[in-house]
Amino acid sequence: MHQLTPSSIASTALAVLAATILLPALIAACSVTGASAPPPAKVALRGLHLDRGSFRNPHAHIPAQCYVETSHGAQNACLFCHTDGVARLKLGNNNPMAGDNPNVGNLQAEYAFGVVNYPFVTNSSVMPWTNTLQPEELHQAVKAMGVKPEGWDMQAYVRQDNWRAGFAQRPGSVKDWDPMVNGPMRLFPGLSPDDLPAQADGFVRSGTQTRGFFNDGRGWNTGWRAINFMPYGIFTPLSGSVSGIYVRLPESFMKKTDGTHDLATYTANLDLLERNIQDRLDGQSHYAGAANSTPIVRGQYPLGTEFAHPLHYVDVQADGRNAQVSPFPGTRSKRVKEIRWMYKAREWHPEEFGKALKDEGAPVYANEEQGWIENGTGWILAGWIENARGALRPQTASELVQCVGCHSGNVRQSDLGQNATYTSGTGNTIDSTWSMARKFAGAAGWKEMDYLGFTASELATLADMPGHLTAREPKNRRLNKGEFRVFLDHVVGASLYGDMPASIEQYLATTISRAQGYTADWPDLQHPVAAGDPEGLKRAQALRLKLMREFTARSGHLDAGGRIRPELFLPSRQTALQAAARYRQVVVTQRYDFGKDVFPSTPFTLRYFRTADTAYTHQDGRPYAMGEVITDRPVNNHPAEFTYGLGTTPTLINEDLAFEQGGTFLADYVPLLAP
Repeated sequence: MHQLTPSSIASTALAVLAATILLPALIAACSVTGASAPPPAKVALRGLHLDRGSFRNPHAHIPAQCYVETSHGAQNACLFCHTDGVARLKLGNNNPMAGDNPNVGNLQAEYAFGVVNYPFVTNSSVMPWTNTLQPEELHQAVKAMGVKPEGWDMQAYVRQDNWRAGFAQRPGSVKDWDPMVNGPMRLFPGLSPDDLPAQADGFVRSGTQTRGFFNDGRGWNTGWRAINFMPYGIFTPLSGSVSGIYVRLPESFMKKTDGTHDLATYTANLDLLERNIQDRLDGQSHYAGAANSTPIVRGQYPLGTEFAHPLHYVDVQADGRNAQVSPFPGTRSKRVKEIRWMYKAREWHPEEFGKALKDEGAPVYANEEQGWIENGTGWILAGWIENARGALRPQTASELVQCVGCHSGNVRQSDLGQNATYTSGTGNTIDSTWSMARKFAGAAGWKEMDYLGFTASELATLADMPGHLTAREPKNRRLNKGEFRVFLDHVVGASLYGDMPASIEQYLATTISRAQGYTADWPDLQHPVAAGDPEGLKRAQALRLKLMREFTARSGHLDAGGRIRPELFLPSRQTALQAAARYRQVVVTQRYDFGKDVFPSTPFTLRYFRTADTAYTHQDGRPYAMGEVITDRPVNNHPAEFTYGLGTTPTLINEDLAFEQGGTFLADYVPLLAP
């Protein structure tokens, strides 16, 4: 067992956290004034080093999206995570994944997943996300419990609040990132849902003095500020999960140099932070006010930065205008699927790692009772998820590894002291984060996450489009194209699974045709999929890619005002409720280790449709049947080789094929928007 205490400073870098942040609180807790009883003993954070090989899903850092087929290279969802672009900018990322690091390889081109304790632990090329891969198994698990999903009132369920009950269990002051009192809600973010939604300028203010640092004339400022950003192909209304994001800096950033709290100073510091993360600084080297001794480190957050991330169910009648539906905009329901949290606890020096090889077998450092994990690069990540009854509980270490998979980087293990700590991450994050980089510039980005200004239609039926978007599509800064257009041009799908829901399929089939001036009619995939015809599927998907690019070049994905068409972005109410019911099956069975994305049936991108010249077999040598669900891919079985145990199957994304010739490879994607 490893404890974060001042005495461990010399042996582990994690003790910086204890020495600089916890120690003053420990000293204060030991003082007794007058005859009053001493306060409860303060306890430093303590975790365990856990072997990932002991988890139900040892490779939870590799999400289910990474296992999809690419339709012979015509669908590349990989580029949005596995990029060299951010690392090339040296912007808070040292994790190039598209060829710049020879020790990692090109993860757009190969299913070269790293492994832990191979061959003694099931290798990562065996698909672990069975809820997504084989939803019928999940249905059987639900049935075995005697649960009848057909009786669920999902609209009532998503409109029940479960955040307040979780927050009420948080000990101590909400102004302390760590109240230092043990318990399952110890690190639950100090963001009261009673103070939400944020006000028009994005600041979260409270009518209760104890929840605010200072009164700025509009209420007690809690320090939290909402971020409105361009959603990714992960958390969108069509995916069934939508986000809120809030950031809070340490109290010194809220003060002038004379020590008095000041809204203008705090606003200026948040602006400096935004411009730093978005690579738009104009020579500033330090933060303002009482934080003027804190240097601005390129592409990194200052120590003490917090993020709170509620992940909501989708309620397509929620646009913030009717609190009975939901107080939140952007299809964000009252009920949350998860509450996630991050805290920047120690420094990280990405430039010192270079292109070294990280330790795939390193243990994770976590506390399951309190629901947190160290990501290895300076951040503590924590999460609370629904228990079988829908109340929030701390996540297990295995569930938290999923967080490290998306929010991490690389570090010299010697920096961490005696014990190595597992790191992972992607090539597109900036200091382990996603949202601030994709924040809309200025005031448009300092408000509640509203999913491009979603406005619900009061007249929409269950099957209708539920509303429209009011914000224009933002442009990707480097590519000078609409960000959603970039996604459609490479993924040809609605999410990183490359799937195409029936509503979008129907819309595209109606819109893209020779009669409308396109070079061909939108091809249906149902026939080649049903016929088990890989050559036919290859031709159809290549044609769909070509037609999609014709469609976006015409701005067909936009309305006359430059806004993304709702048919491509929003589910109907019926579709959203059905998706919520499928996810609730994961909740009642508590099978989060086996996937949170549940489709009506296995997506075609997770089925085998390789042509003879690109074929592969199961790991035991058995050939795949056409249309068979892909449960595993071959690995290198030569112990003497560097890549022993790693996947060897090419994705068929052609690195040498130019975009103009139908190529989808993009090595240097950067998730920054034009101001």
